[in-house]
Amino acid sequence: MKVTVSRKAHFNAAHRLYRKDWSDEMNNKVFGKCNNPNYHGHNYELIVSVTGTINQETGFVIDVKILSDLIKEHIEDAFDHKNLNLDVPDFTNLNPTAENIAVVIWGKLRPFIDSDMDMEVVLYETPRNFVTYKGN
Repeated sequence: MKVTVSRKAHFNAAHRLYRKDWSDEMNNKVFGKCNNPNYHGHNYELIVSVTGTINQETGFVIDVKILSDLIKEHIEDAFDHKNLNLDVPDFTNLNPTAENIAVVIWGKLRPFIDSDMDMEVVLYETPRNFVTYKGN
């Protein structure tokens, strides 16, 4: 019997969708107002879910406090009130699209989750725009 446990988190961050190897015209055509040279921000909502079997000793799939602490340390502290392009090394050479941010978050947390468990990251960039990443 598998059960999914989820933890919701929040962070605010600025970014610019931009490729250095493209012309300004091409960046504007593809990314539009998200290519603003002065950046723009979002109030991101994050849901991290872990799926596994219930530990018969504890009754937990994963201790939600542990999951909460991992998200705080590795995601919220690293991304909150930051310019993703300038302040977060993961995006030095990676365009901080919602898709790429979700993959980076998954990669930062996955090493701390038991390999027998599945993990999913859902990242809301706006209340209506969100991405989901479940790993390879």
